[in-house]
Amino acid sequence: MEALVGVIGASSVDEESYNVAFKLGKLIVDSGYHLICGGLGGVMEAACRGAQSSNNPERGKIIGIIPGSNKYDANPYVEIVISTGIGYARNMIIACSADVVIAVSGGSGTLSEIAMAWQYGKPIIVMENLPGISAQFAGKTLDNRRDDRIIGAKSPEEAIKNVKSILSNK
Repeated sequence: MEALVGVIGASSVDEESYNVAFKLGKLIVDSGYHLICGGLGGVMEAACRGAQSSNNPERGKIIGIIPGSNKYDANPYVEIVISTGIGYARNMIIACSADVVIAVSGGSGTLSEIAMAWQYGKPIIVMENLPGISAQFAGKTLDNRRDDRIIGAKSPEEAIKNVKSILSNK
């Protein structure tokens, strides 16, 4: 089974966060993984657009789990749209489906995805040095359910290096 790497984050972002998400999407697919995200704008669109730019001839799929019921609400870079019609509850689908989750910036929606990924035992990587909620969790735990910590990464390359390490140990 091929790995799904989740990218979560703000639906409205600054240029630096957009560029980080774009690079993450490209590196995920360049590395032979599939991308799963919320399928809308901001970090999600940037990651999908980056994934589309991959030169990997056996490029992974770009999957968007959208909150509404109209598949045409997905950003134009999503290849497989899953329309849920369940609003923010779709965050659980992303957290449960991803083998690893990478958070870029974000607010309360991203926080809910981080918490759900934590609950379901998914490895979590957060991009450091960006605005938003996710960076503040680098090196921390959310509670005592797990012995590991949320991994901080200073660059997309470092995040993907961590993804490869995590997935090679599964």
